[in-house]
Amino acid sequence: MSDIQMGVVESKFADIIWENEPISSTELSKRAEECLNWKKTTSYTVLKRLCDKGIFKNEKGCVSSVISREEFYSMQSERFVDETFEGSLPAFLAAFTKRKALSADEVAQLRRMVEEYEVK
Repeated sequence: MSDIQMGVVESKFADIIWENEPISSTELSKRAEECLNWKKTTSYTVLKRLCDKGIFKNEKGCVSSVISREEFYSMQSERFVDETFEGSLPAFLAAFTKRKALSADEVAQLRRMVEEYEVK
């Protein structure tokens, strides 16, 4: 399931679903028209594609997620670290912090996350 991907446009459409789910397919196409300037047919085509990927489901005209936004982006982040840094989170953090300094709050959050992980 970690190989599921979305393009930029699909991601914008997915955000509409995640922000409003459960949502009727009719309401979804209206919101996509307002937000993305899409025709109804475009919405239904992209929805079908995302359902085929296993991210959403459309049951009797009610659209909801199979994978939450957080879960999807977590999988994408994990895949990125695996592909780019050979799965090394420390290597990713080292590369990330070379160009962007962490705030004191971010460092504290990371410490808490590590401590929570160690306790488990």
